[in-house]
Amino acid sequence: MEVDQYLQRIGLDDTKGTSLETLHQLQLHHMLHIPFENLDVMHQVPIPLDVETYYTKIVLNQRGGFCYELNGLFNWLLQNLGFNSYFISGTVNRPDGSWAKEGSHAAQIVELDQSYLVDVGFGDSARKPIPLTGEPQEDISGIYRVVKVRENIFDLQRKKNEYEWITLFRFDIAPRKLTDFEEACQFNQTSPQSHFTQNEIVSLATLDGRITLSGNSLIVTHFGEKQKTIVSDSEKPSVLKQYFDIHF
Repeated sequence: MEVDQYLQRIGLDDTKGTSLETLHQLQLHHMLHIPFENLDVMHQVPIPLDVETYYTKIVLNQRGGFCYELNGLFNWLLQNLGFNSYFISGTVNRPDGSWAKEGSHAAQIVELDQSYLVDVGFGDSARKPIPLTGEPQEDISGIYRVVKVRENIFDLQRKKNEYEWITLFRFDIAPRKLTDFEEACQFNQTSPQSHFTQNEIVSLATLDGRITLSGNSLIVTHFGEKQKTIVSDSEKPSVLKQYFDIHF
């Protein structure tokens, strides 16, 4: 696995040190170039917990992946660039208010001047490192903060309106290994109770919004305004190629 080739995949020629700004640029470029997608899950292609497999799929074959793949590979990149990063587990809060399988989301903490939540594997979410202090951080996708729930437990939240915040997922800052997600990874790619086995989803951040293919709906978001187009099954290969550079 080559760091330079990985950097080229995310549109960067080089990086400068291990600063917060460098981390921000790495996260942003990763999300602008590598889609969140579950096509292998929907086509029953097994996904192991192995970063070399992820490198071949994502860097060499121009694909995307879900949290274990995206954060798994990004963690490898950060560590090879000299960052102090480690995996953490999170529990997703569904839109209906229920919780997904406990601890089944893989994200990471990066230690700089303080601890930052970094996540390139959650789809439509923060594009910059979020400190664990409760300080809001804003990008084109929304305003985010991390709030402490109790000792070692935190919530990633997105601002809904002037008065409300929505919890996206709850996480434990205890360090994890990628292999700790074995059961969760199998569940998310095989269980009928998993969101990922129900519908094809491919989603990629853009500078002014996001492009998402969900089932037969293509949703293009520009500055918060969404435009939806129905896509037939026969049109999907060309849509994947045009919007996501995926040849599947």
